[in-house]
Amino acid sequence: MARLVLKFGGTSVADLDRIRNVARHVKREVDAGHQVAVVVSAMAGQTNKLVQFCREASPLHDAREYDAVVASGEQVTSGLLAIVLQDMGVNARSWQGWQVPIKTDENHGAARIREIDAGFLCERLEQGQVAVLAGFQGISPDNRIATLGRGGSDTSAVAIAAAIKADRCDIYTDVDGVYTTDPRIVPKAQRLGRVSFEEMLEMASLGAKVLQVRSVEMAMVHGVRTFVRSSFDDPEASQVGADGLPIGTLICDEDELVEQQVVTGIAYAKDEAQISIRDVADKPGVAQSVFGPLADAHINVDMIVQNISPDGKTTDITFTVPEGDFDRAKKVLDENRGEIGFQALEGATDVVKVSVIGIGMRSHAGIAAQCFSGLASKGINIRAITTSEIKISVLIDSAYAELAVRTLHSLYGLDG
Repeated sequence: MARLVLKFGGTSVADLDRIRNVARHVKREVDAGHQVAVVVSAMAGQTNKLVQFCREASPLHDAREYDAVVASGEQVTSGLLAIVLQDMGVNARSWQGWQVPIKTDENHGAARIREIDAGFLCERLEQGQVAVLAGFQGISPDNRIATLGRGGSDTSAVAIAAAIKADRCDIYTDVDGVYTTDPRIVPKAQRLGRVSFEEMLEMASLGAKVLQVRSVEMAMVHGVRTFVRSSFDDPEASQVGADGLPIGTLICDEDELVEQQVVTGIAYAKDEAQISIRDVADKPGVAQSVFGPLADAHINVDMIVQNISPDGKTTDITFTVPEGDFDRAKKVLDENRGEIGFQALEGATDVVKVSVIGIGMRSHAGIAAQCFSGLASKGINIRAITTSEIKISVLIDSAYAELAVRTLHSLYGLDG
């Protein structure tokens, strides 16, 4: 007998037929003798509708009331799933985040989980009851509902798994695992049997949309073995692969990886924007004058390139920000132009970041050189580069995004 957390996203619970399908997955685990907690998202499209209602009601709405509205989507789903499970003869009860309770900080709309009091939840599981939990939400210090930001149900599921000391956390979605890259771009992309927390964290932060970044961070910190699985698989069909594990991708510690590929996957992110400031004084403190105001405005900066000044007097600084923050970043820089002292401000949104990821890169030389050579052979110019122990990211023109992904996927032998 194992203790499991099963999480189902919006597409998996999009309507009553799909909720019934989810209930069959849950019942299969219950019939196998497992203790089961289920975390659900709102039905597909519902959160977007609720967000739009708030915006139409008032562009400057109170974040606490916004949370009260948008959290209702998960409440509906959890109640419906509990009803369907009960109709199947499964002892189930729905619970909201505040009832557990999942305690968060006061940052409404993007709250972080501080603590989960799992005693009550564990008692219910020990009694054989399936706990159906509304994801994406908790309770803030001011005793109000607080939501965890878009995609927060993944974080809810991993946090609950850590709190109840679950044997694993199964994230059910509309894909059957994590792939070496987007199969829509590279049909030969391979499903990964296992991937390390570190690799998944890089892949999630660099464009892979399978899991929310914060959920991977939490899984890595607490050592929560996490499976990515498809909710559209037949619940009655065999769910176990040749290795005895569920069919899908296991995200785990590096120690559990049987065979380490040099490169695990290729990720890409289209929501990038490039900003260049020209002819900045080349002196100590200039970087702070540029990036300090951006940090104060809560704008994340990623790739940074500073040119060497030939005359020792001026230099150029180029960096990337999320595309959604592009206009705001330019405004912040213009407002601080006097202190920074730049002569020109340039920007572009027709860029994409392509990344090569793999823990095997730590012990293999020449991976970056292969990347640059491969892109050059296709006539793809690199605007900026960043690296870490396990990743290489390049910024290129968006017109070359698919060509770059396909080229690198083949170059590192990931086509299978």
